[in-house]
Amino acid sequence: MSNFKQEPHKLLVIPGPIEVTDEVLYANAHPSMSHVSPDFIPVFGDCIRMIREVLFAGPQAQPFIISGSGTLGWDQVSANLVEPGESVLVLNSGYFGDSFADCLRTYGAVVDELHAPFGTAVELSSLEAALKSKKYKLVTFTHVDTSTGVLSDAKGIAEVVKSASPETLVALDGVCSVASEEIQMDAWGIDVVLTASQKGLGVPPGLSILVASEKAMKVFEARKSPVTSYYGSWKKWLPIMRAYENGSAAYFATPPVNLIYAFHTSLTQLTKRAPSLQERFALHREASARVKKAAEELGLRQLPLDSKYAANGMTALYFPDGLVASDLLPRLGKRDVIVAGGLHKDHKEKYFRIGHMGVSVVDKMRGDIDKVIAALKESLAEAKASKNV
Repeated sequence: MSNFKQEPHKLLVIPGPIEVTDEVLYANAHPSMSHVSPDFIPVFGDCIRMIREVLFAGPQAQPFIISGSGTLGWDQVSANLVEPGESVLVLNSGYFGDSFADCLRTYGAVVDELHAPFGTAVELSSLEAALKSKKYKLVTFTHVDTSTGVLSDAKGIAEVVKSASPETLVALDGVCSVASEEIQMDAWGIDVVLTASQKGLGVPPGLSILVASEKAMKVFEARKSPVTSYYGSWKKWLPIMRAYENGSAAYFATPPVNLIYAFHTSLTQLTKRAPSLQERFALHREASARVKKAAEELGLRQLPLDSKYAANGMTALYFPDGLVASDLLPRLGKRDVIVAGGLHKDHKEKYFRIGHMGVSVVDKMRGDIDKVIAALKESLAEAKASKNV
């Protein structure tokens, strides 16, 4: 074990990228290695196996770990599971619902959207009514929309789809939820979970991670028209994933070797060490409650309209009357705490976002949540005094 320690730096508590452990960052500095090296093959194979564990998915689920951002997951779903002219229903709870719908349309899907009122998720009754009125190949939703901090009911959505339209696939955009919110892929009947490395999984940005159910893979294999992407085609990537999992190398495009070493280290921490996954989810709920309670005591109002819509890996808060981003965020930065401004196109000047995921939540000895709360309290008081608010 190396004695490597990160250089002192400002605390990164945006809703991704997040802080990473010393072990993960050290693994990312692995000496250059061939992607077909006998030393690298089992590392990649282990990553494929361990990501199933994070999602409580069985061996029949097929992971795809590809160089790219979380956005590449949308392309994979759109290109591999939907054929031009087929209908898709997008449950839209924010900026990333807009973007997923745009991606699907780019690949020729006929997209209908159910828009939730700002600060809420789509009601299950609305989903059921939509499924009974029209046949859809796929339903998509953003589990946690990073733009709003709104949490959708993944289990409930899957149950409604299974009941009202059992042939319809369910795709969960988990970029801002995997490893901070519980996802029981098999038990709940989720067909696709797509995510990225830089949020709850606690790895630097650069990996597009997707897991497809056995049902989704059968739909892919039965498609009648050619896959509408080259780089994102599962026809290209499926043999690669199967080869590495089975202990041999294969080539389509060069994987980001160092990131995969870092991912392997993080997945080992998630699945093989204490705290357990369920304990980690509990720690995220606990940290979320602390941040939200502290914000409430400071007079700050949450963006989600009800606690049932509030994510556990991030908090979105409205600025107090009379204050804007430039009043508060730089003051937090001077206290070495980096948070994010708003993102939703219609409301982005009105609120800011705090991320509380991964090591900042799990390792209480770091004191990250204490630092965030203290900095928020001091910065808010200073900002209000400067503006006579």
